[in-house]
Amino acid sequence: MKQYNTYKPSGIEWLGDIPEHWEVKRVKDFGEYQSGYFIDANEFDNDNDYPVFGGNGLRGYACKFNHNGEYILIGRQGALCGNVNFASGKFWATEHAVVVYSKKGIHKRWYAYLLEIMNLNQYAISAAQPGLSVEKIRRLMLPYISFTEQTAIANYLDTKTAAIDRKIELLTTKANKYKALRRSLINETVCRGLNPNAPLKDSDIEWIGKIPEHWEVKRVKDNLDLLTGNSISDKTDFEDSNNSIPYVATKDIEINSCNIDYENGIYIPRKELKKFKTINPNSILLCIEGGSAGKKIAFNTRRICFVNKLCSFSSKGNAVDIKYNFYQMQSAPWLFQFNQVMNGLIGGVSVSLLKTFRLITPPKNEQVEIANYLNEKTTQIDTILTNISEQITKFTQLRKTLINDVVTGKIKVTEE
Repeated sequence: MKQYNTYKPSGIEWLGDIPEHWEVKRVKDFGEYQSGYFIDANEFDNDNDYPVFGGNGLRGYACKFNHNGEYILIGRQGALCGNVNFASGKFWATEHAVVVYSKKGIHKRWYAYLLEIMNLNQYAISAAQPGLSVEKIRRLMLPYISFTEQTAIANYLDTKTAAIDRKIELLTTKANKYKALRRSLINETVCRGLNPNAPLKDSDIEWIGKIPEHWEVKRVKDNLDLLTGNSISDKTDFEDSNNSIPYVATKDIEINSCNIDYENGIYIPRKELKKFKTINPNSILLCIEGGSAGKKIAFNTRRICFVNKLCSFSSKGNAVDIKYNFYQMQSAPWLFQFNQVMNGLIGGVSVSLLKTFRLITPPKNEQVEIANYLNEKTTQIDTILTNISEQITKFTQLRKTLINDVVTGKIKVTEE
């Protein structure tokens, strides 16, 4: 790894020392910054030609554009404000994106890499809708180098990051195939059972189709008991102790693995439990409100308290295997019902509606057999997905470190 001969303090805390010949300038010296313009979401259609960029990146496609060329875009508003995109050709930038009009002597790709490693989100103003102050960003300090050196760095990073991005893309494609296999396996087994030769009958429900002729279709309230949790005030300050019960929030459920992180949340002292609803092990937790509604689901193995955005399901009587129903709540028929009744902009499904959902109900012994089979098969797939995720994380971090080291001068790049 090549390094520069001498370094000097930059005076910028996150940047540290920089090569002796580098300068430091304000963000406003690199370009002009202007927000885009409003476009109605009803104008989005994937069949349109022109990408639309907002505060959180790509939002969709429109039939019109307001920019043509190569531009850096900074998310100005939203949870991911501060994210940096590079757009080329014809596109629409909304009022929630800041378009960077680079000044002469500034290489757009180099500047995009530099902005990317600044973590602009840290300068967001905390509010119901986080946002960036463009005027505040304009006053920040950045390293400045000659256009020749900018070009060499941009070309080097374009080549290196493209190779890393390709590996991440291949891994993501591989992960998506295994996720599709997992969904297909659950759907086929939950809806048809393990006997491929079992005689079938029409369920009389279009979105379920045919099921084994000795199976039934019942309502949720016939098979399961439902319970929603309690909210905890932001001022609540319970200490972790051995004599306490975990409190599970939506954030504690991993959206892809169906796992619960019991350890990093709040613990409710047993003396306080009378104020909260609790559920026992061998129960299902499903998010029923917000952006994760219907997507976050987990199998609970401990006695817990939980937030009111989650609904628990437990077996009603001995004829129901709860683990079989855990898998059923990841199947296409269940998700169809859930998505059909989602209400409002944020999204949510009431407990009263959940009770009317239909469940495919085999005899108890077959429920157990199906659950055991899916435990084995999905565990194998989940292990593969975890390994892929770890590889993606490794390459993502490698990309970030590479960009950081090059644009801050820790690695010397020369034009070949």
